[in-house]
Amino acid sequence: MLSAIKKILHRINQNPSDNIEAMPDAAPHGPWFGVDLDGTLAVWNETSTLNSIGAPIPAMIDMVRRMVDNDIRVKIFTARACDPAQIPKIRAWMAQNGLPDLEITNVKDFYMERLYDDRAIRVERNTGRIL
Repeated sequence: MLSAIKKILHRINQNPSDNIEAMPDAAPHGPWFGVDLDGTLAVWNETSTLNSIGAPIPAMIDMVRRMVDNDIRVKIFTARACDPAQIPKIRAWMAQNGLPDLEITNVKDFYMERLYDDRAIRVERNTGRIL
């Protein structure tokens, strides 16, 4: 896994413009909700690899569809976005699972209002207190 990450970082450092699709737009489009991919929107377990994306998690797929239907801007927020080769895989996975062509990023900005992620630990704002 470590060698795969090193290869990705090397590729990005060689051609940073290749990752332009995963970068946020220069002009923001307002508030958005981030939804992590692996382990949140798609199954990630001990057999998972970066070569494929796991099966959809129905409750999260439904939630994302409801958000989009209610005009909430949703971005797939995933570390995979640092590798340009992952973007087409993510787009194909979304299409196969009935999701619209959502933005894909690995970058937070001031417009992100909420993040759904299997690794996050919530911290109370301005206090450092773990909730």
